[in-house]
Amino acid sequence: MIILTTLTTAVQKWMEYRNTLAELRAMPLNVALDLDIYRGDAKKIAAKAVYG
Repeated sequence: MIILTTLTTAVQKWMEYRNTLAELRAMPLNVALDLDIYRGDAKKIAAKAVYG
């Protein structure tokens, strides 16, 4: 049962990472600049947001 729980948690986090990454990439450039976000760092930002 622990393996199933671990796998489920990993899949949920991966899906959350993919959604966060997609939102960052879809963000208009002016909004990204206002938030001081460099689009080249989208993967790093999404990973930190989801995985810590």
